Amino acid sequence: MLEIPGEHETLTTPLQEQLQQVQMLFQQQLASDLDPVNALCQHVEQYRGKMLRPTMVFLSGLAVKGARWSDQDLLEQHRVVAAVTEMIHMATLVHDDVLDDASVRRRGTTVNHLHGNEMAVMLGDYLISNAFSLCSSLDEPWINSVLGNVTNTLCEGELVQLHHRDDLQLDRDTYFQIIRRKTAALIGACCRLGSMISGADAVAGERMDRFGMGLGLAFQIQDDILDLEGSQEVVGKSINRDLANGMMTLPLIIHMEQLEPEDRTSFSELIRTRDSGVLLEQLAQSGAMEAARNHAMDLVRSAKQDLEELEDSPARQMLHAAADAVIERSF
Repeated sequence: MLEIPGEHETLTTPLQEQLQQVQMLFQQQLASDLDPVNALCQHVEQYRGKMLRPTMVFLSGLAVKGARWSDQDLLEQHRVVAAVTEMIHMATLVHDDVLDDASVRRRGTTVNHLHGNEMAVMLGDYLISNAFSLCSSLDEPWINSVLGNVTNTLCEGELVQLHHRDDLQLDRDTYFQIIRRKTAALIGACCRLGSMISGADAVAGERMDRFGMGLGLAFQIQDDILDLEGSQEVVGKSINRDLANGMMTLPLIIHMEQLEPEDRTSFSELIRTRDSGVLLEQLAQSGAMEAARNHAMDLVRSAKQDLEELEDSPARQMLHAAADAVIERSF
């Protein structure tokens, strides 16, 4: 579970219980009568980390109830949507490891490194198909539609990112278009669905979606920063993969924007040669790393403003704390 600072024990305990039920749903849905399939699914459960997306479903569902919340306000629909969104997310991780040629995830060996890309691709597909099989059990077409659309959006974001691989002229607008689609959209949908299942109207659902989108953008920026300056032991996954795969991230874009045209050629050569040590030194000296962090903090501040119309409650306070935790994390 995402480590959220706070003293709301009355909410923390039921939230942990709900997340345990999500894990049970996850396991039940993926259970197969084929041992090789079960072994792969058990391995990929190690990918489960912060449980950010299920947490956002539950907290958003409770936050719109205000101070009169009860753990009885969390319904089977919340739990199924939480499990489905985590399944979709984990499918993207399996596929990302193939695209990034990553060997470590959650301090363990990736599926592609253990069993090859073909097995990893099919496992990701299996997770996606099971996610929508589970979602269909709700018999709620509007939920299927939201999650179907957001899954399309995730794929679009990844395709645009791949299209711009080794594009050292990538601009800020395109970068944010990519991370809005490939990361933030799913977190936004979690907040929208959690709140609307609890009875929020479309306007409130849109407001919660904006909160989740802001949170997701900040999360991805922090992820990009950690990929550059983190250590594999702390982050728990392969680092410098964006650089190795020719992906321009916000610190690099900010630094490039500050350079005179004649200096961009030498900096581009550093990127092409994947000289991470010298790159990191230049990014720190130019203030690009700090500027990227500040942008993430601005996104979090703006996202929290979308919660202002909600009645004060432990759930709203935990959403505030979760937003701060996203940019304070080191893994």
